[in-house]
Amino acid sequence: MDVDAMIDNEKIIVCCGSGGVGKTTIAAALALRAAERGRQVVVLTIDPARRLAQSMGLTELDNTPREVAGVDRSAGGRLDAMMLDMKRTFDEIVLAHTTPERAQQLLDNPFYQSLSSSFAGTQEYMAMEKLGQLDATGNWDLIVVDTPPTRSALDFLDAPSRLGAFLDGRLLRLLLAPAKTGGKMYLKVVGVGLGMFAKVLTKIVGAQLLADVSQFVAALETMFGGFRQRAEQTYQLLGAPGTSFVVVAAPEAAALREASYFVDRLDADGMPLAGLVINRVHPTSAGARGLTAERSLAAAETLTEHEEHPLVAAVLRVHAERMRISAREERLRERFTSAHPDTPVAEVDALAGDVHDLAGLRDVGAALVREGVLGRVG
Repeated sequence: MDVDAMIDNEKIIVCCGSGGVGKTTIAAALALRAAERGRQVVVLTIDPARRLAQSMGLTELDNTPREVAGVDRSAGGRLDAMMLDMKRTFDEIVLAHTTPERAQQLLDNPFYQSLSSSFAGTQEYMAMEKLGQLDATGNWDLIVVDTPPTRSALDFLDAPSRLGAFLDGRLLRLLLAPAKTGGKMYLKVVGVGLGMFAKVLTKIVGAQLLADVSQFVAALETMFGGFRQRAEQTYQLLGAPGTSFVVVAAPEAAALREASYFVDRLDADGMPLAGLVINRVHPTSAGARGLTAERSLAAAETLTEHEEHPLVAAVLRVHAERMRISAREERLRERFTSAHPDTPVAEVDALAGDVHDLAGLRDVGAALVREGVLGRVG
């Protein structure tokens, strides 16, 4: 896993992992390092938390790429950052792919307004759409995607198939039938089966909502084919040469179990995995390893019993705890690498504080390419 080669040559890097492991920080650090090595980079976060904006010194992020100030541009690079606004992205699709009259009808539809802002799965669909839009512009050499936390981070890989299942579903066809007959017949009998269905559904959701859904489906019908096609194209782009997935985890059992899931899922889908980044590692120096946790605690107990050197005793106890943490992290890493021996691993040491500026991101980027840290483990 050569991080610099990856950020120098790839077109898309997708960072995924569970929540609370520093995935956003790793994505931002990769993007910043690529920009300062001379590439035109945009980093897109799908995570609703605003940590990316804070780490880059921006007051806010929205659906429009914004240049990050303070980036060293001496090599000719540039860094932009943005956060997915799924409703605005959906609105942009509507405006771009239908007539102004039909677009306004759709934008004013109550069901559309609910779907575009909060409906399950919409975020993943829009993430796929936005990634495709950014790639199509040709404005950037590299797109870094910071996905949502937990396993839902890979839901956008399912967007084309889930969208296709929705479009081909029986419920959608039943809802669309009344609209095709004029839109006013959603309460009339269109065949015995559809009539009974409409009556039952009307009792459950109400006549007005059923009318809104019917009109929504009719207005959006002509757009769905193009949306599905673009989503499938983006899916193919993710699996093509020029794309790399980076899985981020903390040296903790739960986070590494999630990382194992990501690695297996990416392998099953044939997606190109660059490797695993284990963030916030607590290493021990070669000299310190001679003083084991057991010896440290024994020495601390002896000093305490004789009421001597309390500060030294406290330091010994801290060292013992650090050695225990390091040993536990080493065991967890070995367990992962035993299950995934072909997955390259990088480690980033735990920092004294949170990363909240470009200087901190540069330190993380430098740690990612430190000699002896990157490479195959196990």
